[in-house]
Amino acid sequence: MAMPNGALRTKKIVVVEADEDFLHLIQMTLADCGADVLAASRGYDALALIDACRPDAVIIDLALPDMNGWEIFIRLRDGGSVKPAPPVIILADEGTRLDRTFSLQVAQVHDYQMKPFLPSQLRKSVTEALRLSAISETPVTAARQAKKDHD
Repeated sequence: MAMPNGALRTKKIVVVEADEDFLHLIQMTLADCGADVLAASRGYDALALIDACRPDAVIIDLALPDMNGWEIFIRLRDGGSVKPAPPVIILADEGTRLDRTFSLQVAQVHDYQMKPFLPSQLRKSVTEALRLSAISETPVTAARQAKKDHD
């Protein structure tokens, strides 16, 4: 199913990817849908960018030159200034079924994609992450979560 151009319009997405070819592919894929794609190739640059621009979603490659992508994820979830933390999609050069299961069920990232991936898969994942994030930010959902936390 093709995604209409502009489906991600006005959404800021930070992409943390050291491989220039993959970064370019991701930027083209998401920009074609209207997203404002901001990029960093190093972990520390990504953390500063995320704090500065408050993105709607973050795509993180695990293999970065200065830190592991999981460090960015943990800082975002545990101590980041962006609240609530944006949905995260993890990109990996290699991994096992266990890595994917851990990422999705324990770490609770939105998606875990292995390289190479189809651009359509990434668009679908980002769109779904943003849709679910919007649902979780509704007043009714926030009230339910507050009640659940209180009980």
